[in-house]
This record gives sequence, structure tokens and C-alpha cells, in this order.
Amino acid sequence: MGETIELTESELESKLAKAESAFLEWREKNIYERATLMQSVASSMRDNKEELARIAVMEMGKPISQAIAEVEKCAWAAEHYALETANYLAPEVIDTEATSSYVRFDPKGVILAVMPWNFPYWQVMRFVAPALMAGNVGLLKHASSTQLSAIAFEKVFIDSGFPNGVFTNLALSSGRIASLIADPRVKAIALTGSENAGSKVAETAGKYIKKSVLELGGSDPFIVLADADLESACDTAVLARVQNNGQSCIAGKRFIVEDPIYEEFIAKLKTRYENLKLGDPMDPSVNVGPIATSVGREELEGQVKKSMEAGARLVIGGKKKDGKGFFFEPTILADITPEMSVGSEETFGPVAAVMRAKDREDAVRIANSSRYALGASLWTRNLDIAEGIAQKLTSGAVFVNTMVKSDPRMPFGGEGVSGFGRELGSYGIKEFVNIKSVWIH
Repeated sequence: MGETIELTESELESKLAKAESAFLEWREKNIYERATLMQSVASSMRDNKEELARIAVMEMGKPISQAIAEVEKCAWAAEHYALETANYLAPEVIDTEATSSYVRFDPKGVILAVMPWNFPYWQVMRFVAPALMAGNVGLLKHASSTQLSAIAFEKVFIDSGFPNGVFTNLALSSGRIASLIADPRVKAIALTGSENAGSKVAETAGKYIKKSVLELGGSDPFIVLADADLESACDTAVLARVQNNGQSCIAGKRFIVEDPIYEEFIAKLKTRYENLKLGDPMDPSVNVGPIATSVGREELEGQVKKSMEAGARLVIGGKKKDGKGFFFEPTILADITPEMSVGSEETFGPVAAVMRAKDREDAVRIANSSRYALGASLWTRNLDIAEGIAQKLTSGAVFVNTMVKSDPRMPFGGEGVSGFGRELGSYGIKEFVNIKSVWIH
């Protein structure tokens, strides 16, 4: 597919200068002018969803139906912020002894987004729709492996009428991120990626006293209590684990099952895994495509082997598939403990780690034993119990009787090593604004 040519220093300087200049004009446009352009983005993405999806599949291997759904979700988010930003950023009147006192939300300026390959459009849209609608301008440093997706995404904004410099793709290596953060024209940073990448960006942002929002890894618990609708739980468990070929930070990874239904859950999950189709991601009938890179597959294989050596029971799968493509068999490992590799680390691939819980209190204990705290799924027919457990789970989100997902209407983000700050909803759009108090006497 060819190698993307990296920007020279002079080319980067030109783009930074243009972004700074564009901000001065963009911030003066009212929300409704911005919304008209963002609506055009939504329409463009829907009109071109097959082509955009095809590019993503070629670059990172997700099934074509899921790539199309990703593009459609981006259009929804663009439309959502076009419609809701006026409400989200409406001045908040505060009752004081002043003649007038209120809080207003003003844009910060040039915001840098450092984004990963696994959802090459959605990760970017989560940042860019609220950032631009708030009056900021955006710079995108995308993963090197998804530069064609980045170029296509930028083109959608250009073709939709956004002024030059309001949203700019930067073809850069990761080694140049630190100097970009240090540039005084960059006012804040959003990163979605690994714990290691987040730590480095947070360190540099902190050094220069700049706001950052980090959405990092996850080892999400999928808790199934004895009274759950087991058929629905198992159906959703498969989708939660193998969507995007298992390469999702909010995928269910640790399946914590109450003792009375433990073996039944494993048996039902195995039956469903046996019906998964592994193969060419451009084939609409395929459920699971390849791992994005050979390194990723080797790491996943190592996690499985270490866990089995530590006592994990192999139910199905367990090894890479020979031949073209970085395929790894959909795998179920049972009798996992929190100390095992797949019970303590983030697994990026179609590997389900099933853990036994004595009771619901034990299930909560196991769920909270992880360093990660991004999302959690809980299955029970007793909604009173669900409310109580949701309060006890250390997690950025709890989804009851459904899988964890990101939604433009709801805040999204984690705790602990899963990051800080929030994307999406009203909370996400306020991460990159100056929350300004105005007091008039």
C-alpha cells in the first residue's frame, strides 16, 4: 500500500502556524455555523461509508460489517454534537449578590490528538466533534499503520467545507510527539492508547502544564450472576470479546461467573465460539479477522501460553493460525485467577478468560482486583442488586444486561491506569474549554 511520507520540520511548522491562525477565525463563528459544517461531515460519512470502511479494513483488518458500523457511528456523533453543543455549552447562571454572575465555556485553542489504529475513525471522531464544535481547532497524530484512514478522515472535513487549518492530519512518527506537545501553540492533548504511551504524554504535558485527557487500556470484567439470562449473556459475551477481532479497550475480557452456573456458561460459550468464522475481513460472513500486527499476535500467544503454564484450562482455540495473515484462533481459557497473564493484563485479541466467583461479593472483589478500570458489564435479573453492585465497581462505566460501549450522549473514560478525563457527552466537550466565571457588579 506504500509508505506515508513523514512531514519535514518546515512542513510541520507551516501546519502549526495555519492551525493557530485558523483558530482566531474559527472561534468567532457561532455554534450554528459550526453545526452546519458538522452536519455536512455526518452526511458525507454516511454517503461514503463503504469506501471509508474498505480503507480501514485494508489497514487494520476488522470485519467489513464492523468497519461500516464504525463509520455510521462517527456520523451519529458528528450529528449529535451539531445538535447538542448549544445546550452543552450554554452559559450557566449562578445566583449570587452580583448584578449578573455566570459561567461561560470558551475554547482553548489548538488541541493535539494522538490516536491509535484499532478504531481509526471512531477514536478520532470522539475527539474532533466536541473539540471543533466548542470552537477549538484540532491536530491529529494518528498511528503510522492507519495513515490512509487519517488522510481519508481529514478529506471528509475539507470536502465538508471546514476552513483550512481547523482540522489537520499530521504524518509524524511517535518520537516527535514530545516536541509537538512542548510547542506553545498546542494548548492541550487528548490521547487514546496504551498505558505506556499515556504515561509518556502525561509526563510531557505535565512538564509544560498543559491539560491532557487519557483513554488507556482496559481489562473489563463481564460479571454473570447465577440469576442472569444465560442465553443472552452468552450471546453478548461472544460479541463483547471478539468485536474488532478482540482488539478493543472496552471489550469484555475477564468473564467472572458465579459458581452455580460456571460450567454451564463455559459450555454455552464454547458452542458459540465453535460457530465463529475466522477469515478474510472483506467477506461479510466473517466474524473474526486477523490481529493487526505480527507483534500483537506474538504477544497474545505469549499471554495464552503463560496462563496455561500457570494452570489455565484450554476450552477451545489457543494458537495462531498458519498461513497468510496474522490470525489467532478464537480462544476460551477457564479457571483463570487474577495472577495469571490473561487475568491481569490487557489482552488484544479474541481470547476470553473465564473466572469463577463464589458469590456476587466475590465477583465484585475479583472485578476490582485489576489495575484497569475502564468499563464493566453486569448480568442479573435483579435490578436492585445491579444498582448496588454498580456502586461498588471501580470503573468508568457499568452496563447492566448489555455490553460496554461508547455513546456520544454519555461520558466515556476510565479510572486508575485506564486513564483520566472524559470524552463524549456534555462532560467530554467541557474537557477542552476554559471554564470562565464572569461576575458583573
